[in-house]
Amino acid sequence: MRREVKYGLIGGSAALVAGVAGGLALFGGSEDTPRTQVTAADAKTGENAPTVPTGPPSAKEVQTAGHEFLKAWQSGDAATAAGLTDNPAAAQAALESFAKQAKFSKVTVTPGTPSGSTVPYTVTAQIDHNGTKAPYSYRTSATVQRDKTTGKPQIAWRPTVLHPGLAKGDELRTGEAEAPPIKAVDRNGTELTPEAHPTLAGILDSLRAKYGDKTGGKPGIELFIHRAKAAKPDEQQPDKTLKVLSKGTPGTLKTTLDAKLQAAAEKAVEGKKSAAAAAVKPSTGEILALANSPAKGFNLATQGSLAPGSTMKIVTAALLMDKGLTDPGKKHPCPKFVTVGGWKFQNLNKTEIKDGTFAQSFAASCNNAFISQASKLGNDDLTKEARDVFGIGLNWNTGIPTFDGSVPVQSDAQMAASLIGQGGVRMNPLNVATFAATVRAGSFHQPYIVAQSLDNRAFAKAPRTMKPSTLDGLKSLMKLTATSGTAAEAMSGVGGDIGAKTGSAEVDGQEKPNAWFTAYRDDVAAAAVVPASGHGGSNAGPVVRAILTAG
Repeated sequence: MRREVKYGLIGGSAALVAGVAGGLALFGGSEDTPRTQVTAADAKTGENAPTVPTGPPSAKEVQTAGHEFLKAWQSGDAATAAGLTDNPAAAQAALESFAKQAKFSKVTVTPGTPSGSTVPYTVTAQIDHNGTKAPYSYRTSATVQRDKTTGKPQIAWRPTVLHPGLAKGDELRTGEAEAPPIKAVDRNGTELTPEAHPTLAGILDSLRAKYGDKTGGKPGIELFIHRAKAAKPDEQQPDKTLKVLSKGTPGTLKTTLDAKLQAAAEKAVEGKKSAAAAAVKPSTGEILALANSPAKGFNLATQGSLAPGSTMKIVTAALLMDKGLTDPGKKHPCPKFVTVGGWKFQNLNKTEIKDGTFAQSFAASCNNAFISQASKLGNDDLTKEARDVFGIGLNWNTGIPTFDGSVPVQSDAQMAASLIGQGGVRMNPLNVATFAATVRAGSFHQPYIVAQSLDNRAFAKAPRTMKPSTLDGLKSLMKLTATSGTAAEAMSGVGGDIGAKTGSAEVDGQEKPNAWFTAYRDDVAAAAVVPASGHGGSNAGPVVRAILTAG
């Protein structure tokens, strides 16, 4: 029974798998001769017209272009510096406002040794805001490229030329912070800091940006990156503090997180090249833990968008039972091959369950037991089940930026693939944890990390619940999977009311699938993904187990 049957197919498209002063140090380097090309007109006339250099800039060209740009920038000649880039208008505007907005004086730019086409340098300045002064320095770099028309070396203009933390539309500012600092605490009053919980750094920044002015704190004076306005509110990135000139007074912000579970989740993903986990309280939707590896960077746990693989079978099983197409004890074979929309799907190693029940197929995670039902379903049935019962794709107002899952309406083979969490289905650990939480609680509770009363935001509500028989059936299926199916090894010895589901999501061009695992134990539900690692039970299962047993 411990078989995670691989999503496979034969034939078809891969889409299915689917004013300043200071000194400037000079460069050193060697001279190379760039390659040249003769224009078409030159070739026809035979005239000795000027040639246009091609190929990467030589070391000498990188050295000279970088020196000229940095010298012009430091001297305060924004127009000249900008003219040495591939985007003079954008560069001049940014260079002219840079020191003014950041309240920088005495700017010194010190080049490092170029490497290939990259020119590294250190920027040192004094921040001067209403008499408050502080030193500040940082390292960044610029890339020298060749103008395709003239062949001349030029600086590739990017916001990072000014500061490594800047993205398009961002600004470096010094002044009163846009939000007071916060003292974030967990559900029991334990303080949560980025030093103790590095993986929460971005989340704490988001909470400060959104709720800092609601906690009674007083903003301080800071140098910070003011983020560009995002197209969608839930995609807005928080401002980032770079240096504190005068501390503000923090207000206390209580979160739903559990410091004990948070620490367990962080330890469980630590050291993995890529991994993420989330835990929620099924009876309320409170977020108990969020962890990512690497700890700094993109928040895969709440903003990731990956195919969830066989964890999606929780939703598909609910759909099939809600429609009366099967139940745990019903005969429900899993054939070696199934053809849908002209595509032939096969199980891993061409395995099959000839005369088994639906419970056996679910516990073994046999793909074709689900794919074989595609012809009995409407193209939008899975989309509706995911949205109306499990809350996927609704507008989750959790208190932090989240991607709330997507199950698009598809047809034929793509719809069939969606039934096993492939095709166009996309989730993250927070989404998948709500699968298990919805089963454990009997209904969907929107995840959240700060109380609704703090800003009176509206919570997403699922339009309906599963039929009682469906709910009972799903609980029995997930318990069987946890005790004697593909999740048994990871859940061995875990007591209480338990249920689990494994997943292995294939990615085109990736040697190993993404490993998924979700489970609940009493009033804690968790999910994890370990990309490109293999079987869900073996790789993501231990992460979820660590969270559940810590609780």
